[in-house]
Amino acid sequence: MKRGRSSLAAILPFLWLAVFFAFPFFLVAKLSLSDTALAIPPYTPRLDWSQGLAGVRAFLAGLDGETYARLTKDSLYLSAYLSSLRLAAEGSGLLLLIGYPIAYGISRCPPRVRQALVMAVILPFWTSFLIRIYAWIAILKPAGVLNAVLHVVGLPPLDILNTETAVLLGLVYAYLPFMVLPLYAVLDRQDESLIEAAQDLGATPLAAFWRVTFPLSLPGALAGALLCFIPMAGEFVIPDLLGGSDTLMLGRVIWTEFFADRDWPAASAVAIVLLATLVVPILLFERQQAKVLS
Repeated sequence: MKRGRSSLAAILPFLWLAVFFAFPFFLVAKLSLSDTALAIPPYTPRLDWSQGLAGVRAFLAGLDGETYARLTKDSLYLSAYLSSLRLAAEGSGLLLLIGYPIAYGISRCPPRVRQALVMAVILPFWTSFLIRIYAWIAILKPAGVLNAVLHVVGLPPLDILNTETAVLLGLVYAYLPFMVLPLYAVLDRQDESLIEAAQDLGATPLAAFWRVTFPLSLPGALAGALLCFIPMAGEFVIPDLLGGSDTLMLGRVIWTEFFADRDWPAASAVAIVLLATLVVPILLFERQQAKVLS
């Protein structure tokens, strides 16, 4: 009886992955090998089960890689691809520069203060993500809060909304907790006696930090960077609301192709290319996460 329950418990995660990952993935992969058509649904070929094996063979024969070839010929997709990776990398770098001091400061606070600060980092998750991004529109628009403050202090207004700068601000704001928490988990578990030993051997506090604390925190820094880079590369809401028409990211391209242009094969192919690009960061993140938790 216990063996049957343990087998069921082992099977359930695989069933979950099969239903919510494998099946949607194969559906998108099949759409990426299809061709655009003026029909409902807007692609061909479609599997006709009424024809039996002949229908399956005709369906498989109609699949091709023309959509992927079309992606390589259109500079829009390459520009969006490179722009997504660049903005995700820049956002991850900024998050590391901002998040590391925050995580380090929290880890060195007394336990009660530390718990309150960790709660403050998590607190934005209690508010709708969409509402928080709309709030940045109110801050960054020409007649918004930012320019009102600049006017009061006598500085010229800034035109930030609908630019890549606004997108980076939104990315850093939205994903900062994902950088701080892994770093805090690593820094909080470090043995303070190592710092004391380094200082006893003549190292200054700054030298002890660079030679002891920082190297030991690199797994958390890499885990946080990957945890932020992976979703930012496919982000849609932030570039759509804060970025202008010149801000290209694959999330916006996928939405446009799927809903506006009704080019489901192209949208699926772009999604597959993005997923293939993120496979390596995902594997690296899983490896670093295992190190952080070990």
